[in-house]
Amino acid sequence: MNDRHRPVVLFLCTHNAGRSLAAKVLMESYAGERIDVRSAGTAPGEQLNPSVVAVLEERGLDATGERPKGLTDADGVEADVVVTMGCGDSCPVYAGKRYVDWPLDDPADRPVEDVRPIVDEIDRRVRALLSELLDR
Repeated sequence: MNDRHRPVVLFLCTHNAGRSLAAKVLMESYAGERIDVRSAGTAPGEQLNPSVVAVLEERGLDATGERPKGLTDADGVEADVVVTMGCGDSCPVYAGKRYVDWPLDDPADRPVEDVRPIVDEIDRRVRALLSELLDR
């Protein structure tokens, strides 16, 4: 980890509109101020995935303040853990960082009922990562 008090977790996917958005919102809801949570995309989309937003809202989580954003080198350099979700070779590698790949289905263009299990899996993985980071 870095020398700051809070670990920095960066969630990366292609469009930063679905998977990485859900992971960021979920991690923030569980971690509060204990983790610095960021998300980005290698080719950011124009808008958030409405099905992902709907599933988060069903859970009482608000994603309205989020927007798809591109990856900056600062985000990569400052991250302690980089979680990739489907960006493949377009995800850059930053030396000395811990990388975790979460092979998850892409929720793009899927209805809410198909997105729920994807968000459920993201939730499970976020909780496990959070537990690991806070137990150190």
